[in-house]
This record gives sequence, structure tokens and C-alpha cells, in this order.
Amino acid sequence: MTNLFNYIDRPSPIHRLTGASKLLCLLLWSLAAMTSFYTPLLIGMTVASFVLFRIAKLKIRDISFTLSLMGVYVLLNNLLIFLFSPDHGSNLYGHETILFRIAGPYVVTAEQLFYHLNVILKNACTIPIVLLFVCTTNPSEFAASLNRIGVSYKISYAVALALRYIPDIQREYRDISLAQQARGVEMSSKKTSVIKRLKAAGAILIPLILSSMERIETISNAMELRGFGKNQKRSWYMGRKFSRMDILSIVICLLVMLLSFALTAWNGGRYYNPFI
Repeated sequence: MTNLFNYIDRPSPIHRLTGASKLLCLLLWSLAAMTSFYTPLLIGMTVASFVLFRIAKLKIRDISFTLSLMGVYVLLNNLLIFLFSPDHGSNLYGHETILFRIAGPYVVTAEQLFYHLNVILKNACTIPIVLLFVCTTNPSEFAASLNRIGVSYKISYAVALALRYIPDIQREYRDISLAQQARGVEMSSKKTSVIKRLKAAGAILIPLILSSMERIETISNAMELRGFGKNQKRSWYMGRKFSRMDILSIVICLLVMLLSFALTAWNGGRYYNPFI
């Protein structure tokens, strides 16, 4: 079955970190990547992201569908940037090196390509970390960790339910799809067109929404019968304290963020300009 934002259990050091520490690391890492266009730093963060992905013992086939979606997003993002602002790189770096012309205002310059490289690097150093967080964090343990750092247990439990519900939705979608195909609805990429496949997939949404509403009602009734939300605090079966590795990971990500800020100040701006 296609995996989309599922927890994947592996015996790795990344899995052994608490959910709260991984969330803090994700926020610090993302902030460092978003606030800087310093190319050497982005390259280093990208390499580190793939190394961490390897340490987590995750395989490409585990998240191939998600990676393909992310790849389409990155491609469309760069295409739209060029379509709506083909000279943004030249204006940004204050220099223009024309490589070749396409038509009208669409001129490919070295500065524009360098800007697109930085956009790709920002995505490449952030997306693996996001996938790493989602695929290595147990929803129940994550909820307990959030509550431990001060988040309301009601909000923590809602987050855990959302993360646990994603695989259920995928499983329900697959079951409905197989039932539709058993009734003669063709959804194979080799036997029908993309338009017909999209229409068939759209027909699955209605029973999927109805079954989801029924599941939500069942869960809410079960929580209400058990008195959820009555008390100010609750205990957690999978709650864990921060370990030395958790603290070390947070410190490293904090240093990366501070390095990003320091390079921005030293460079005199967010953008690394090799054309000066």
C-alpha cells in the first residue's frame, strides 16, 4: 500500500529521540533554512539532511509516493517563478549574464539559474527533515512529549489522532478503490486515460468522507464515555523524559539556526552573491 506520512518503525537513533525534541529540531532547522539564501550553508544542510535520512534507516520505496509529490511541487514552484518573474535573479544580484533567449521577456541568465538553485536547495534541506519527523515519530509518544513541554493534553491528543488517522484514510481509500474496481470501474493506468482515472478517484471521495464521518463519531463517543477532558491533567502510557541525545540534537539544531543568522549578518543580507 502507498505510504503517505506514515509512522515507519525502525531500530535507529532518530526513532529513539522523543517526539517533542524532534519537533523542536524541525522548527529550528526549518527556521535556519527559510531565513537564509547563503548557498554554502544550504548545501551543507542538504547533505546533512540526507545523512540523517540514512541514519534513520528509511528507504526510498517507503516514501516514494510522497517524494514524487514533493518533486512535482518543487518543479511547479520553479516553473511558476520563472514564468512570472524571469528576471528576478538579475534584479536580486544586481548583475545580468545572458546565456540564451527564449522569447520576449523570457531570457535565461546565470543569475536566474543560481536563484533557482538556491530555491531547490532550500526545499532539499527541509523536505527530508519533515519526512524524517513524520516517519520516525510515534503519534502516541509524540502527544505525550507535547504535553510534557506544556501543550494542553487535549491539543496533544488531537494531534496524535490526526497522525494516527492518516494511515486509516489511506487504507479506507484502498479498500473502496478495490471495491469499485470489483464492480467494473477501471482505474488502471494501462487501460484507461488520466481523465477517466481522475473521475473514478473522485467517485471514491463521497464514500470515503461518509466512512470518515462515521469513524469520527465513533471515536468522539468513545472519548466522551470515558470522560475525556474532565480532568486538568492525564497520564501517558508512552511518555518519556528527554535523554542526552535529545538535548544534544536540540543544541545542534539551535547552533545551525544561530549560524544561519550569523552568516546573514556577516554577508550583509540573506543572499549569497557570487557575481560581485
